[in-house]
Amino acid sequence: MLLAGDDFNSLFQAFTVSAFKMETRDRYNVDGERAEYQAFLDGADMPEEWEDSPWVRSMTAAGKSLRRVHVLRSPLSDYLRFELGWGYVGNTRAGEDIRIIDLAEVTVPGLPDHDFWIFDDSRVYRMHYGDEDEFLGAEPLSEDLLPQYLAYLDTSWQHAIPYAEYWRNSA
Repeated sequence: MLLAGDDFNSLFQAFTVSAFKMETRDRYNVDGERAEYQAFLDGADMPEEWEDSPWVRSMTAAGKSLRRVHVLRSPLSDYLRFELGWGYVGNTRAGEDIRIIDLAEVTVPGLPDHDFWIFDDSRVYRMHYGDEDEFLGAEPLSEDLLPQYLAYLDTSWQHAIPYAEYWRNSA
């Protein structure tokens, strides 16, 4: 059973200490970003409201840790240029620790080819997407898979570089 909508969003209220996301895709089709993505493609400046993420800040202000590793391959897709150039700016300013692994620059064997979230180092959810890159839902994974996903987290974190450093060197 996939969790979506309010069921998925409730995971972000339920965790108490830490949340980690691994991203592996070069495109996401997010309803709430369509206008901004088009503005980015049209060469507009980043909107002022994107300079800080209230969603991320609501968690970090409560003392929760948010971390992310995006495994990508340059050259970056238009969507990744948008995500890194606009989306990650506000997230990092609000306290999310984002790191990048660029597989065009480094080889990191053994990482998965799919997105997932780990909450409080105790619950893992695999993300599922449709043919149009739209989010379908999060699949709760069994507890016996937790050590494998914690190893993915550790391996990726050891090989990733901070977002700001990556973006500064790639822009």
